Amino acid sequence: MKPIVPAGRVVGLDAARALALLGMMATHILVGVDADGVTLPQQIAGGRASALFAVLAGVSLALMTGGTTPPQGRRRFVLSAGLAVRALLVALVGLLLGEVDSGIAVILTYYGLLFLLGLPFLGLRTRPLVVLAGVWLLVVPVLSHLLRPHLPPPSYASPSFASLADPAQLLGELAFTGYYPAVPWLAYLLAGLAVGRLDLRRSGTAGTLVVWGAVLAVVSALVSRALLDRPGVMGTLGETFTGPGLQATTATTLEHGLYGTTPTGNWWWLAVRAPHTATPFDLAHSIGSALVVVGVCLVAGRLLPTVLAVALGAGAMTLTLYTAHVALRAPGLWDGDDMETYLAQAAAALAVGALYRLGRRRGPLEEVLARASAGTQRALTPRPSVRTRA
Repeated sequence: MKPIVPAGRVVGLDAARALALLGMMATHILVGVDADGVTLPQQIAGGRASALFAVLAGVSLALMTGGTTPPQGRRRFVLSAGLAVRALLVALVGLLLGEVDSGIAVILTYYGLLFLLGLPFLGLRTRPLVVLAGVWLLVVPVLSHLLRPHLPPPSYASPSFASLADPAQLLGELAFTGYYPAVPWLAYLLAGLAVGRLDLRRSGTAGTLVVWGAVLAVVSALVSRALLDRPGVMGTLGETFTGPGLQATTATTLEHGLYGTTPTGNWWWLAVRAPHTATPFDLAHSIGSALVVVGVCLVAGRLLPTVLAVALGAGAMTLTLYTAHVALRAPGLWDGDDMETYLAQAAAALAVGALYRLGRRRGPLEEVLARASAGTQRALTPRPSVRTRA
């Protein structure tokens, strides 16, 4: 019988993916703001869960393409082709889920584009990836701030098949103006690629991720707060606020988070660290938070590999479980907005993940993606010539 933890599987990463899934489910189900202000689940998971999901996507890309040894030449082309097929299938699932009236900002179509944007960087090692991620999170939000006023305004709807009727609008939302803008979010993928090029089984790697992640998260938050505390800044933000998401006060609005981007009416918006704003401080803080979670999960995965593999087996089939979660949020199904609904859905996800892990099986959608990607790679891999003796 196959082992519960397959050879080469990094249990800590599955645990981190499970936490990202549970965090995203919390932001979808539980109320974000009540009479007392921003709720605790929103304060913890808002923006961080989806960012962790994106950073882990980068880690997965690295592990699927050689881990510590980046692919080169023909091998890199073949792997990239397989990953491109995987990305397109993920985006297709996202478009299908966009047809469901779930009230959820579905991430998967953005996620598919993010995978495609990451392919040119598969040949890089950790150090250049770290530098590139740092430059990206500093420069691209500025470019986005300049560009977005010239793009069509976002629809604030999840991409669906109907969106294909206006490809310019769809591409603008997926890349820059939507809930999870893929071009600024490439900073998350690059950071994850850098992590995935490390030796994740070395004992010191987890500690390094925790320390540097904590520094990045804390420093970015403190600097952002110092900038926003300057006289008149919060007033300026309140005066120039546009779009959905306005709460009772500007401070509450920023604590809760926006809808993927900031208004462009003033340059001070780039100083905020609010969830789902894709500013330099938001990207840096959520990358730091993700590194801390990954580091802690790597340690836990080494200490209790089998227990964690089963208890958080949901992390090995997040695409299937996320898809089921969105579908079940359709009106009249499992659409309550309360803690009871959340705990029940979380328990169901964990139970299904545990059963699949104990059964040594992939999730259904994960199986489809793996087969499609592998088939593409086989089709593009030259077969060795067979010589016959005379």
